[in-house]
Amino acid sequence: MSQFKLKIRRFDPESAEPAYWADYDVDLPPERSVLDGILQVKDREDASIAIRCSCRAAICGSCGVRINGRSALACNTRIGEAAEGGRDGFITVEPMGNMPVLKDLVTDMEAVHWKKVRRVVPWLVPAEDPPEGQEYIVPAEAMLDVTQAMACIHCGVCVSACLSLEVDPDFIGPAALAKAYRFVGDPRDGEAETRLRDLAEDPHGIYDCTHCFACVEVCPKDVAPMNQIMRLRRRATGDFGIKDQNNGYGHEHAFVGIVERWGTNHEAQLLPRSFGDGSLLKGQLRPSGAQQLARELPTAVRGLRSGKVAPKKVFLHPKLPDQDQVRRIYKEIESHDERIELNLYIVGEMGEETE
Repeated sequence: MSQFKLKIRRFDPESAEPAYWADYDVDLPPERSVLDGILQVKDREDASIAIRCSCRAAICGSCGVRINGRSALACNTRIGEAAEGGRDGFITVEPMGNMPVLKDLVTDMEAVHWKKVRRVVPWLVPAEDPPEGQEYIVPAEAMLDVTQAMACIHCGVCVSACLSLEVDPDFIGPAALAKAYRFVGDPRDGEAETRLRDLAEDPHGIYDCTHCFACVEVCPKDVAPMNQIMRLRRRATGDFGIKDQNNGYGHEHAFVGIVERWGTNHEAQLLPRSFGDGSLLKGQLRPSGAQQLARELPTAVRGLRSGKVAPKKVFLHPKLPDQDQVRRIYKEIESHDERIELNLYIVGEMGEETE
């Protein structure tokens, strides 16, 4: 059997000592999991190591940790592959991020994850009573859109990896917002608009996500929480026309309008158009838009001083090769009356060949 080295971050709140790293040797075949390595150490060397685990098959979602700095399920990570990505011959294992640590590798899921899940009202609010004497039967095709969100096992790995949560701990977070879409997209739920308006108006809601893709990369069940957040945004703006105080509606219409006109983003106009629901004139003349622009002036000045923003590009949008092709693609997509949501979770990347 191969020998691997684990470097586990230890923390015992009862000792009043700061967290520290402890090194351990593990003898396991490379195809076994990091969780198997931790449990071997716990069995043979130090029974005081704290870690949550149950199914050991990536089903229960209990053993979320950070392995070599990346959030993952310990049972779903092969120890041989983890060793290849380690530093100085060690596989580092530490508790998940964005959550308080209770002991060693155990975090307080209740304080962050479950609190945020409850925030989005994670249950069905029926639009009508089910037929008398029978259950509410929903056509299978009507539920396809929410199957991806339903696959979440609430392991908290996406919450651990979320960069927005690092900056804003009040952000509702990827797991909870994916859960929100599970009900917004359910044809039986009668509170879709109310849910969307609530999440759009909340400064820590759907527009607090920065599209970093971290949650998509680490999710062990391919739920792609960021995709569900984008779906919530499209439903809010496209289906219900919700004009929110966070300018999410305005930003979307500004960006789309700019691409339609120029084929590429015009950053100098994006901000004022966002404050005017997509209109440059409204963004400059509307009192609220003018106030918001004034608050952003220091940022613009810093951009000019650092060279990130070129004064010439503020007034003259540079023409790039094949911009006409982007406009052509835009017109082709917009010519369709129905918005197409491609759910790769269901049809797979080869869906066209099988349909």
